[in-house]
Amino acid sequence: MAVAGSFLQYLIIMIILAAVGILGAFVGKILRDNKDAKDAKTAMTNESEQEQ
Repeated sequence: MAVAGSFLQYLIIMIILAAVGILGAFVGKILRDNKDAKDAKTAMTNESEQEQ
């Protein structure tokens, strides 16, 4: 019974750590996309200012 309890405990920890890793990847992608969009907008603004 102790072996099954330990196995279950490690299984739960593994699931939690995997969920945190996946969540971190999604948050990182969202933040990167936002930064890229902001940089693209800034670059377009700078190009239009240089043309004038």
